[in-house]
Amino acid sequence: MSGVTNASPLDDVSTTGPRESLLVQAARRNPGARPPVWFMRQAGRSLPEYRSLRQGIPMLESCRRPDLVTEITLQPVRRHGVDAAIFFSDIVVPLAAVGIDLDIVPGVGPVVAQPIRERADLDRLIPLDADAVPYVTEAVQMLVAELGETPLIGFAGAPFTLASYLVEGGPSKNHERTKALMYGDEELWHDLCRRLAQISGAFLRTQAAAGASAVQLFDSWVGALPRADYERYVAPHSRQALGAVADLEVPRIHFGVGTGELLPAMAAVGAEVVGVDFRVSLAEASRRIGPDHAVQGNLDPAALFAPWEAIEARVRTIVAEGRRTPGHVFNLGHGVLPDTDPGMLTRVVDLIHELSHEPQIELSDQGI
Repeated sequence: MSGVTNASPLDDVSTTGPRESLLVQAARRNPGARPPVWFMRQAGRSLPEYRSLRQGIPMLESCRRPDLVTEITLQPVRRHGVDAAIFFSDIVVPLAAVGIDLDIVPGVGPVVAQPIRERADLDRLIPLDADAVPYVTEAVQMLVAELGETPLIGFAGAPFTLASYLVEGGPSKNHERTKALMYGDEELWHDLCRRLAQISGAFLRTQAAAGASAVQLFDSWVGALPRADYERYVAPHSRQALGAVADLEVPRIHFGVGTGELLPAMAAVGAEVVGVDFRVSLAEASRRIGPDHAVQGNLDPAALFAPWEAIEARVRTIVAEGRRTPGHVFNLGHGVLPDTDPGMLTRVVDLIHELSHEPQIELSDQGI
């Protein structure tokens, strides 16, 4: 596979390595002339080359093959010219690595054969270390060699979301069993989440130690909780997971869905960057989070189905709002939808790259 450094930032943006990239600098609240841009789920279902490569290969197998992980991770960097690659994997990969019997069922998601519901079930959750996921270390090292100055983002699922999958046995709309356990047996809940925090943290640390320049902790389901419950039942464990890489000097991004009311609490658990979904403006999110954190987001993924003129206006608004924050990483407010036209993603990237040549327009000048 050929290198992809030509797909990184524009020529007028000089870097000397991924740790000095636009992404890392924005995360450190040292923004450049434009925000770095990447997309959650950019290495995946919207790309025809991804679907062709994955044909007939189960998801978990794809995540365990360094050659496939490397190629899939590189595909959107080549196609779109994004400023960062996101490691191709799944949040349940480390659970499978410690022996949990699960499968990723097409059209459904992760399905756990024996859900965790009782204290005795905790015995199946053993600690994770890098030796349990050698394919992750190998794939990260391969990617770092290929990406050159383009940074690689590692990721893991947050303890609450992992716990929900394990307790429910699969995806859930209302998280009934999860909340029943959380409220009904608080001691067991915290013991479960402590184990999951170790697993998530070790998965992040494995990727960072192998060369990832940043990491992101996904808490896909935590928006189902009010803030008081988040602070009591979730925050200590997310803090533990993010703390596993605190000494490695890689920026940490923390993202959840439907978390507008949780943003201040999420900012307090240890990440330098807080992801913002599309339900809250960047300006309001940054006000809630405070000046000590950069923000990431937050174009509605569904907006990419609109005419280009409408998309362009929204992108410009988000970039303008981002310029008023301590640091901004442009992204969607959730993952790329499967039927998204990849050409629209490329046009968004091109537009953001072009903005470094335009004068910075204040929000008031745009009537926003």
